[in-house]
Amino acid sequence: MIYMHRVLAIDIGASGGRHILGELDDGRIRLTEVHRFPNGMVRKGGMLCWDLGALFAEVITGLQKCAALGTIPESVGIDTWGVDFVLLDKEGQLLGDAVAYRDSRTQGMDAEVYKRIPEAELYARAGIQKQPFNTIFQLMAVKIQNPQLLDKAACLLLIPDYLHYLLCGTRATEYTIASTTGLLGAASRDWDGEIIRRCGFPAGIFQNIRPSGSEWGRLTSQVRDAVGFDCRVVAPPSHDTASAFLSVPAQSDDSVFLSSGTWSLIGVERPAPDTSEASRVANFTNEGGYGYRYRYLTNIMGLWIIQSLRAEIGGGAGYPELERLARSSDYPYSVDVNDSLFFSPDSMAGAVRAACRAASHPAPESVGDMLKCVYVGLARSYAQSIGGLVSHTGRRYDALHIIGGGSRDMFLNELSAKTCALPVYAGPAEGTALGNIVSQLIAMGELPGVGAARAAIRESFDIQEVLF
Repeated sequence: MIYMHRVLAIDIGASGGRHILGELDDGRIRLTEVHRFPNGMVRKGGMLCWDLGALFAEVITGLQKCAALGTIPESVGIDTWGVDFVLLDKEGQLLGDAVAYRDSRTQGMDAEVYKRIPEAELYARAGIQKQPFNTIFQLMAVKIQNPQLLDKAACLLLIPDYLHYLLCGTRATEYTIASTTGLLGAASRDWDGEIIRRCGFPAGIFQNIRPSGSEWGRLTSQVRDAVGFDCRVVAPPSHDTASAFLSVPAQSDDSVFLSSGTWSLIGVERPAPDTSEASRVANFTNEGGYGYRYRYLTNIMGLWIIQSLRAEIGGGAGYPELERLARSSDYPYSVDVNDSLFFSPDSMAGAVRAACRAASHPAPESVGDMLKCVYVGLARSYAQSIGGLVSHTGRRYDALHIIGGGSRDMFLNELSAKTCALPVYAGPAEGTALGNIVSQLIAMGELPGVGAARAAIRESFDIQEVLF
């Protein structure tokens, strides 16, 4: 059997990462998982941080496994979550730790930013939904709490940009990950100098922005020596949601996309941003997508609540068992999954009970009841978001495509179809890695564009239809 090109997606999320090889065989995409590893926040100096040294060691381990298997890729690309960043000095060395978005350092930083640029004006320029952890608020926290770091900084890199830098030595910023910062002009697709100036950030730390699918170079000599081969480094849509949206096997613009994982990102693709005041008040965001399309979406707390309940009180139960417990519950109430109680609680079970009591509902006691009220809350949040999309885009939508790990949760899929009154098409589960892979295959010339990539995905993977 002859394969044209083999590429490697390194997909890293908040709880873990994986190396997945992809290749095109007679119009179908074949995936091979090579390496899987854990990830998580660690407390350093009183702050929640990412251990980037350990993460990059896992990146290298996965590349070494490719060599050991004789499955050497022609290119490699990394995607991760958004907003978090590192600062480098003029020698390219890290300044401080990679503080995680769930750390409390951003408390009050929105007010500090809005003293300098009003919230409505910031949205009109950047078009990004307000989240307390947006890069602009994190960087303001550095400016106020650790100004000496900014004084020494020569370079700011988002997490996937930093990992690409370690692979190939290129300091740059990929477009889709830059769009999560609140510092990028929505229309210009470049750093917004006015936002940066008025916030008092040093303009020189921001790197040139490159489009998704561009080649950044080849492995450094140190990496080549460590893994035993050389290959190209091609930056995919480096924001994991942008890669996930690229993998949605939709055939028209009349579908709503839902990337379901730790976060639920629900929205549509559009050719232009909407930075109107009405869009801001409705809390929609305009993030960058592959090919300079815009992901017009809203960010929902997602399966983080379920994952946390499983870790806290699941008793080692797998997700199928949790689904069974939720199905068996007759608890009639739900929670607002976007309540700030759920962001980073000491006890997620306590947060669920507190949210129910605050809404004058009896507090759920059993695991099944807690899961049920979260699942129903998620489905209702999806329906509300779709209603907002209809209102703000003036379009009617005929399907909900769910991708990512959450697409395997058939109970949530069924609730979503019923609550949203739309057919649900669930899968592929490996959506983020797939989007990463097809962007590299497009760069290799194996796929002519997005339409062909989505057609190949439809042919290659089982998509479950759930009718309402």
